Amino acid sequence: MEMGSLRDFASANYGWGGSALAMCARRVSPSGIAFLEPQHGGGPSDVNSGNGIGESFRMNKVTRFLLVAAVLWASDARAASFVFSDFSDVSQLQLNGDAQQAGSVLRLTPSLPSQSGTAFYETVIALSADYSFSTFFSFQITAPGGIGDGDGQGADGITFIVQTNSNTAGSAGGGIGYQDIPNSVAVEYDTYNNGLGVNDPDGNHIGVDLGGSIASAIVAPVVPRLNGGDIFYSWIDYNGATNALEVRLSTTAARPVAPFLAYIVDLEAQLGVPNAYVGFGSGTGSGFGNHDILAWEFRDEFDPIDPSVPEPATLSLLGLGSLAMAGLRRRRRQ
Repeated sequence: MEMGSLRDFASANYGWGGSALAMCARRVSPSGIAFLEPQHGGGPSDVNSGNGIGESFRMNKVTRFLLVAAVLWASDARAASFVFSDFSDVSQLQLNGDAQQAGSVLRLTPSLPSQSGTAFYETVIALSADYSFSTFFSFQITAPGGIGDGDGQGADGITFIVQTNSNTAGSAGGGIGYQDIPNSVAVEYDTYNNGLGVNDPDGNHIGVDLGGSIASAIVAPVVPRLNGGDIFYSWIDYNGATNALEVRLSTTAARPVAPFLAYIVDLEAQLGVPNAYVGFGSGTGSGFGNHDILAWEFRDEFDPIDPSVPEPATLSLLGLGSLAMAGLRRRRRQ
């Protein structure tokens, strides 16, 4: 936002040209970014009555303006990034096939045979110049049933997908919602052993899939069982400067230091264009389960997400707020 429009915004909403007192209530998003919400109240008497009230109001206006400026700066800096703390609202998602909202979770497939579902962020994302991105999400697979393999019943798993075709792409069954999607890359969280023909070492592994093929380019077995009902947290980061794709996995929200899986891939060559759809897929066959995404954050740049570290925007807001309040206290003592 340009400074001229920022001044207009402050004038219209925070009393720079009027007498209404606008207080700001702070709330924090799941990623730690602080926001301010105007709560209008009071009137001219609030400004003019009592000793020092006018001075306090003028300082409050400066405080509010600084905080609003920081919030708007932070918003513009992350214009193509988003956070779903849960999925009680799925209006920004395109749900395909059997994908559905189930309470506050995104259910890619219910625990039934022969299901398939994908869910993509509705709007195409313009990745950074070097195709970099970072994402963090949590998922849970429950109620496994039907056929199984060496580690028990259930199939087939979840894929995180980046693709350039449409927000309605997808496939079924052993394709985990991803098979045959061209110009794409996916990370699979695979819960069924389809054999070495598709490079499955077992029925519980993570792999990197390219160009719509589920014959993974690289795989790594996982412990514990992915469809055992545990909540898993995963981080995927792609650094276009080095072509390094890293996947992290944990049963806690603490970001692991070392990646669980790392692979060198030229995402520009795989996608062809930087405008991509991002989302998830799943499928079931004779084995099945509830495949749920619980929360999701995405950034259109290489900016690894760590829920335990405050956002720079939060630190800026805290700093501005502290300076403004210190000034207000000094003014009151005079």
